[in-house]
Amino acid sequence: MTKWEYATVPLLVHATKQILDTWGADGWELVQVVPGLSSEQLVAYLKRPLP
Repeated sequence: MTKWEYATVPLLVHATKQILDTWGADGWELVQVVPGLSSEQLVAYLKRPLP
């Protein structure tokens, strides 16, 4: 059974791709994006398997 670790990452609307590309390069998989506290912010939930 795969065990996972999770991360919650704030995303700025003008830099979303750049932020997600950086986390993806480290092996994180995007699970969901939800609205943040302001209209300029989103929150990404990511996961990756534990070693």
